[in-house]
Order: sequence, then C-alpha cells, then structure tokens
Amino acid sequence: MTQTQTWFFLILAVLFGLLIYLLQPILGPFMLGIGIAYMTDPFADRLEARGYSRTMAVVIVFLVLTVLLISSLLIAVPLFIKQLQSLIAMVPDIQSWCNNVMLPFLQSRFNLDLQSLELDVLAQTMSSEWQQTGGVASQVMGYLTASTLGLVGFIGSAFLVPVVGFYLLRDFDILVAKIQEILPRNIEPKVSLWVRECDEVLGAFVRGQLLVMLALGFIYGIGLSIAGLKYAMLIGLLAGLASIVPYLGFAVGFIVAMLVAVFQFDSYWGFLAITMVFVIGQALEGMVLTPWLIGDRIGLHPVAVIFAVLAGGQLFGFTGMLLALPLAAVIMVLLRHLHQGYRNSSLYDQ
Repeated sequence: MTQTQTWFFLILAVLFGLLIYLLQPILGPFMLGIGIAYMTDPFADRLEARGYSRTMAVVIVFLVLTVLLISSLLIAVPLFIKQLQSLIAMVPDIQSWCNNVMLPFLQSRFNLDLQSLELDVLAQTMSSEWQQTGGVASQVMGYLTASTLGLVGFIGSAFLVPVVGFYLLRDFDILVAKIQEILPRNIEPKVSLWVRECDEVLGAFVRGQLLVMLALGFIYGIGLSIAGLKYAMLIGLLAGLASIVPYLGFAVGFIVAMLVAVFQFDSYWGFLAITMVFVIGQALEGMVLTPWLIGDRIGLHPVAVIFAVLAGGQLFGFTGMLLALPLAAVIMVLLRHLHQGYRNSSLYDQ
C-alpha cells in the first residue's frame, strides 16, 4: 500500500466513524437488517445452489424466519409471562429469607454490618404493573401511543428491519463483488484475505453462538422442568442468553435455580437433580454443541467479547453494541497479521 493510499483510507475511516456517530439515532434498524442479511446469507446460498433463484431463496428464508418468530411468540411468550408473574409474587418470601437467614449468617460468620433488604416496595410495584391488563405490553403501547410521532417512528423502525434485511440479503453477493471491484488492485488480494478471515471468525461466533445459546436454553429449560423446578423455562432462557460468554450461562442459571430451589424443595434430591441438569448441559456444550456449531476457529476471548460490547455501547449507544463484535473480529484479524509481521521483521530478530 502506498503512502497516498494509506492516508486516503485513514481519512475514509475517520469520516466513516464520524458519520456513524452523527447518524446513530437512526442506524438501529439498518444495523439489525444488515445483521439478519449477514447471518442468513449462507442459508440463501445453499438454496440457490440447489437451483432456486436468489429472490426465491430469500423469500423462503424470510418465510422460515417469520414462522419461527410467530411460533416462538405464541408458545414461549405467554409461558414466560406467567412464570415471571409467579416469580414476582415470590419476592416477599425471598426478602424474608434473605433478612432472616442469609443476612444473620453473613453477619455472624464474617462480622459484616449489613442492612436488611427492602424488596417489598419493588414487589408491590412490579405486582401492580403485572396485574394490570396487558402488563408491560400495555405500558409500552401507552408510551408509544402518547406521542403520534413516537408511534410512527416505532412502526417505521420495526418495518425497516425486515425490508432492509430482505433487500440486502437478495443483493448480498452483488454488493460484496462491487466492493471488491472498487478496491485498488495492489491491495485487493490482501484485503480479500483479511475479509475472508474476518467473515470466518465473525460468522463462526455469531451464527454458532446463537445456536449454542438457543440449544442451551432448551436443554436447561426442559431439564429443570423434568426436575420439577418452578420457573424452569424462565431460568433456562436466562441461562441461554447469558451463554454468549462461555461458563457465564452455567453460573447464572445454576445460582438462580439453586435460589429458587431453596424455597421449593424440602429434600436434597431436588438440588441434586438441578446440579445434574447443569452438569449435563455444560458437558453437552463443551463436548458437542461448541465443537459442532462453532469449532476452534473463533479466537474471540470471552473477556474481549464483554469489553467490545460494553465499549461499543458506551461510545455509540445501541448502534455501537451492534457494531462491537464485527469490529472486534476485524481488529483481532488485523492484530494477528501485525503480530505475524512483527515476528518476521528485523525488529523482532534484534
């Protein structure tokens, strides 16, 4: 790369970052649409390879996504709302146990001066909200309908996501080829190599980790239901979402499940069953799900994932959180090449 090209791309990167900063309030739907197109492109490519036209392949992909989304909303959402309502009603019992059992134990054991937990106000507030018709949904809709402009903006943003995703997925390969075509010829092979490596890292992480999270959510939810634990599906969902970072889902789900078990089970068999569910889930994640769905090509350390998401949210809000993982993958690939170049340089050999 020549010095002129270096300065050109540096200026372009700065302008791009400034543009994202200025437009971040409206970029959310577009970033979600881009994410949908990126994650579903391999499935559209497979359908296209089987003889379907690109447009028909995209239509099939979106029909499948729509069916899955509607099915999930109709089946899972009412169940989760019911379990969440029951969990909110249990808050006074949790407060009583914490104040009468846990806090005295900690004070006597570690000589700590701890204040009593005041959860009754929280419980009353949350219970009153859920007892209202529609609960949170009515609150959200009330907030949106209070402002006609806000309602129009919400509907427009929700409508933009599938529209952007559909058209980007239909023209995904064309856009990639166009971008590759406008690159300077002397750097095109190297940039294409970097982009392929970034795609491999990011694709393996995003698509694979989402599938791992979904599978773990079902495993934990069904396993805890068989064990007879209350709020099993809710805890399974929480553990599955937290599994975006390895071992975090196991830790969060196990702790929450054990806290619920304290108020439900009178024998050790329930605690043993919960332990077995999470041990089996963790074993399946490590020996089956992660090797099968992700493999060993990621290279994104869990700490790097957490830092990237938090840093992106701090700098650019919701849009920054959506951009965090792609940028982390790009930076990781660049650092890998810089490291290799440093190892081959005279600076390292001296």
